[in-house]
Amino acid sequence: MDPKRLIEMANQIAAFYASEPDPVAASAGVADHIARFWDPRMRRILLEQASAGNETLVPLVERALREHGQRLG
Repeated sequence: MDPKRLIEMANQIAAFYASEPDPVAASAGVADHIARFWDPRMRRILLEQASAGNETLVPLVERALREHGQRLG
């Protein structure tokens, strides 16, 4: 999969959860969606992009990966 497309998809998921007033719940929602619907290869690529400091990830995705990345990997 194209890393740019995965980042775009992750950012779209975050846009959905951005209206959640509780930032902890929003972060968990993003991580839950990725864990449930993305295959392991997609999650691995996203985690690699985040650890490489990809600047196109929105802050909510970065937070979700930071807080929940261990269960996504």
